[in-house]
Amino acid sequence: MLSRHELANAIRVLSMDAVQKANSGHPGAPMGMADIAEVLWNDYLIHNPGNPTWFNRDRFIMSNGHGSMLLYSLLHLSGYNVSMEDIRAFRQLHSKTPGHPEYGYTPGIETTTGPLGQGVANAIGMAIAEKVLASQFNQNEYDIVDHFTYVTVGDGCLMEGISHEACSLAGTLKLGKLIAIYDSNNISIDGEIQGWFTEDIEKRFESYQWHVINNVDGHNPDEISDAIKKAKDNPEQPSLIICRTIIGWGSPNKQGKESSHGSALGVDEVELVRKNLKWTNDPFVIPDEYYAGWDARKKGIEHESKWQSMFDAYSKDHPALANEFQRRMQGHLPSDWDQTVSQYIESCVEKTESIASRKASQNSLNAYGPILPELIGGSADLAGSNLTIWSGSKAISGDNANGNYIYYGVREFAMCAINNGIALHGGFIPYGSTFLIFSEYARNALRMAALMKQRNIFVFTHDSIGLGEDGPTHQAVEQTATLRMIPNMSTWRPCDTVETAVAWTVAIENDTGPTSLLFSRQNLAHIERSEVAISNIYKGAYIIYGDESIPDVIIIATGSEVQMALDAARQYENNDINVRVVSMPCTDAFDKQDEAYKNSVLPLKCRKRIAVEAGIPDYWRKYVGLDGLILGVPTFGESAPAEQVYKHFGITTENLVGLIEKIA
Repeated sequence: MLSRHELANAIRVLSMDAVQKANSGHPGAPMGMADIAEVLWNDYLIHNPGNPTWFNRDRFIMSNGHGSMLLYSLLHLSGYNVSMEDIRAFRQLHSKTPGHPEYGYTPGIETTTGPLGQGVANAIGMAIAEKVLASQFNQNEYDIVDHFTYVTVGDGCLMEGISHEACSLAGTLKLGKLIAIYDSNNISIDGEIQGWFTEDIEKRFESYQWHVINNVDGHNPDEISDAIKKAKDNPEQPSLIICRTIIGWGSPNKQGKESSHGSALGVDEVELVRKNLKWTNDPFVIPDEYYAGWDARKKGIEHESKWQSMFDAYSKDHPALANEFQRRMQGHLPSDWDQTVSQYIESCVEKTESIASRKASQNSLNAYGPILPELIGGSADLAGSNLTIWSGSKAISGDNANGNYIYYGVREFAMCAINNGIALHGGFIPYGSTFLIFSEYARNALRMAALMKQRNIFVFTHDSIGLGEDGPTHQAVEQTATLRMIPNMSTWRPCDTVETAVAWTVAIENDTGPTSLLFSRQNLAHIERSEVAISNIYKGAYIIYGDESIPDVIIIATGSEVQMALDAARQYENNDINVRVVSMPCTDAFDKQDEAYKNSVLPLKCRKRIAVEAGIPDYWRKYVGLDGLILGVPTFGESAPAEQVYKHFGITTENLVGLIEKIA
């Protein structure tokens, strides 16, 4: 029977061999963490390699994702559909083993990691989802939601500011089923970290109200096992296990040094590691007894079968709850969703009041929230401004998980990354809100949501210079354009209550990626439309003013500038100039339409086009062409009442009329 260290050595050699073959990668972390991983995966982790998406599995996230060969080795050895050929193809095009773990590429990968610190935030989101879902569905003896979330973090993860934001909230929420394992090897790319990272991690996490288990020898299986057991036995606090490890353990000349961190060990050193570990097998050859020691397939089937038997009994005793649980875990919307949407949008059409689109957003939440128990959201300390609290909102706290609203505090980046974790866990549709300008704080989490194709709704209010007196530090001018440039991010900037209702509808229905909803601080007028125009809102752009004939001039506008465009166009109602106004709340939705529809809205025969938006102008060149005109804000904003700021930058009806005269 193989010893624990021998089983761990299989991870070490696979990792160093794969990195060596690719001549690229990070062998140090997998070699240093192999003993930790062996204990966790063989003794504690509840999972089923034959069904990687089984709901009640424990989640395992490697936040220090550069050490991805540790994870790929674990998946391969324990029986997931990750072959030795996949291991040999490490870091190669279209392989299951990309340079950093990528959700959707490889069975068993719970989230895409690599940007340090975000994995721990994702894990916190998963732990929140587990705790809230358990409070909603568990009944007496039926704990159908009952799993742990394990996350490994490195020195770099804990240097990143997001780790502070997210871990602080995790302690407050008492996420007792969250266990973080800190690979404390005192090495980062630049060398020994004592020159730039000297804080007391134990005291830091204790101040977050975490359960800290310190000074664990990360190469002693008994100490590792004892620490994990202690962590699991504390249901009131998230736990941090601080494991002291040696990076590149087993490498005679490079262990404990930065030279093992981010590059292949080299042919000579690889051979020395083999001799040091007494590993006599060729590269990418694992003897059968090692596979037997790692194989988790039989245990996985037993774990899932036991849970399934409990769920079958639960279904008999609580059929309505069981059906609802399955609906939510499958990501399906309620059966009365379409009817609710139709009735609400019809009511919006009938209303004529002028309200800010942020208020229209809250109205949409009040309309849709009651039939969406999966809707879970919050705001980064701006609930009163973002208007994200709706009539059915119930706060989630450390002592009460049965809610649907998270007070995130001033933690924009963590909020968005945590919501990515909630989305990945399943059973929820998360939304989070802040001012549009502060999307900058959260930018990488937005990108990760798009990369992972997760249904995560980002609610950004105070969307332009229209917020007024707070000035250029708070006035978004370039953010709308840059959000539109993120692949797979759908971005909506609605002009009134009707477009806002459609934007929320599309965001909730969008299960292949995130949606950014951009709302105004200032009131926006209700706009009358035909039924055809209303149905065409979903297409991202549509004719909101003008007939079907080829126009002389087209004005393209979004959000708060649509009314301005209408006011300018109406001055030509009895004029020889035929002006069309196109409302384009969502450029990406419009770009996906067929050529016939796009040409019906923006006919190629009309090259005289003007775009107006209170943001940077250059984005609009793709729609107006080099010969078109753009009325926008080419610089940062100014501090003054909104009306004065608009006038200062020339975003006025009068100037728009002047451009019509110029181009016509």
